[in-house]
Amino acid sequence: MKSKLIMLTLAMSCAFAVNAMALTKDEYKAQKDRVEADYKASRDKCKTLTANAREICQAEAKGAEKVAKAQLEAQYKPSPGHDQQVAEAKADAAYDIAKEKCDDLSGNAKDVCVKDAKAARTTAKADAKVSKVSAEANKDKAGAIADAKKDARADKNDARYKAAKERCDAMTGSAKDACEAEAKAKFGVK
Repeated sequence: MKSKLIMLTLAMSCAFAVNAMALTKDEYKAQKDRVEADYKASRDKCKTLTANAREICQAEAKGAEKVAKAQLEAQYKPSPGHDQQVAEAKADAAYDIAKEKCDDLSGNAKDVCVKDAKAARTTAKADAKVSKVSAEANKDKAGAIADAKKDARADKNDARYKAAKERCDAMTGSAKDACEAEAKAKFGVK
């Protein structure tokens, strides 16, 4: 039983090792053709929908295509830069979809929805940047990592503050002033 478990573990390790290796040019081309075919099929499914549901469907199809292409590039030419592009493609796709979903709302609720989507995208992109710098870093680049983290924190904080401030716009008078003061205090804005 123990030897079967060891053999199974070894076989699985080999399978994952093959997947971790870069693609050949022919594999890359075949995968690229598959991604394009998948996008066209997804896009065609959207034609049966109407109004904003159609736009959401199209954003989902386009986002899936962009993410798949970025992942394909990362498999074909593995690097921290391509890994960052994958994370950014995912962030952009999620943002585009969320923005389309926000179109179903109106007024301040829509504004808050859009600001939240922007904050989520900014956070994801900042995290991707930190991951890239961390992956490229060694002992000599510790300062670069600290700078990237500091910039990421600032970007995230700013985006979250803007979203919180947008929530205050639905209020009036002293409630709005208190809300804005609380947001400024929470996010360290002067």
